[in-house]
Amino acid sequence: MRSSFAGVGGWRWARPDVRTYALLVQRLAAALCVSDAIRIIDYVSRAGVSSTEEVPFGAIVRCPTCMVAVAVAQPQDGTQVVSCSKCRYQYELFSGDITSIESEELSMDISALEKALRFINIRKDGLPAAVHSIVIRAPSGTARTHRFATQTVELPAQEGERVTISLAAPSNVYREMGPLRIAARSQGFKPGEPMCLTNHINGQVSKLLRAPSKNEGSFFLSPYLLAGALALLASGDVASAFIDPTLPRLITATAVASAAVGTTLNQVVLPEIQKLPQKAVDIVAVRQQLLSQYDILQSRLKELKQFARKEVWMLARMCQLDNKILAVGEPSYRARRGRVKRVRESLESTLLARIELMESYAKLCSMIEIEVEMDSDVIAAEAASSAERISEQIQQLMEIDSLEEQWRIQAEANDEAERLLSSDSSETLPAGRV
Repeated sequence: MRSSFAGVGGWRWARPDVRTYALLVQRLAAALCVSDAIRIIDYVSRAGVSSTEEVPFGAIVRCPTCMVAVAVAQPQDGTQVVSCSKCRYQYELFSGDITSIESEELSMDISALEKALRFINIRKDGLPAAVHSIVIRAPSGTARTHRFATQTVELPAQEGERVTISLAAPSNVYREMGPLRIAARSQGFKPGEPMCLTNHINGQVSKLLRAPSKNEGSFFLSPYLLAGALALLASGDVASAFIDPTLPRLITATAVASAAVGTTLNQVVLPEIQKLPQKAVDIVAVRQQLLSQYDILQSRLKELKQFARKEVWMLARMCQLDNKILAVGEPSYRARRGRVKRVRESLESTLLARIELMESYAKLCSMIEIEVEMDSDVIAAEAASSAERISEQIQQLMEIDSLEEQWRIQAEANDEAERLLSSDSSETLPAGRV
């Protein structure tokens, strides 16, 4: 809108205030131009940025573990490794377009033993309802295949949509602690295992489950195996009782102590060792706080836009109803017209308040975008320009060295020519005298 008026005849048009936008929306709704009024609302929610721009801010990606905003997936991004300041784990983000997707619905029949294990909270993972295999192609041309399961049969994304899949830290991302290599990977996940998927089109975030193997069986959860193990332990206790009556108690106490130590190591010690040091994530804490605020503002802004669109439709219908009452012209409709007028005025005041609030939220979002991009893109651009300047200086130095080499060769050639000329003149001079 600004670009169509700016610079016409040498004039500079200032950006309209929020009341001008609200008045424009109200008059367009009164003229029954609902689509144009909604377009103005969308323009206000973007703080004056065109919807057709090719350089958007990007999609907010949340941490798969604690679900707080950790990064921005921009259109040119493909693979990036991020750290979460809250859970102190690292994740790999792979962004791109879905080129193909295959889905298969799973049977929901599970054994009674597995139901019991889930009831006593031994197995905490959800029940997969469908298995999906997708191929994602990054802007650089790199393509990956990921296989995962979901708790519902609904597709988390469709072919052609841009998504970001959050993976557990890969095996090549680690930190060294003495002779050990420790990966800041979320507990219970394999390297590069899919954990979460973010759809850039609708902003939907889908939690992913581990896909069951095609040849996976219930061997370790088989009732026959458990019964055999219990029988073996019982026979061992009976046999040891004949040797030493106190031996079964000692075996039981040792087994309980070993289980307690193993549980403590797996649940308390190892997860803390795997986490990143607090100082290492303090750098990204401020950025993630800004992104979390941005995510909250965008959610609230989306709700305000939905309410404003409904109010525009209601206002347009009230105006249309008023026009019908005027067209009928019956005196008995005066009271009804008064009711319609009061509802219309209430909708206009509510719409004005919503548009003012939307503009405030949009300004805050733009401020956060500026801070985030100044923190990353400007530094990267400055580094790129510095590297370019250094390469230019190196090229200039190489050209100067080449010129100096040429000058040296030319000077040596000139010296050689002068020596030859001087030697020729010295040889011809005595012959002339004779």
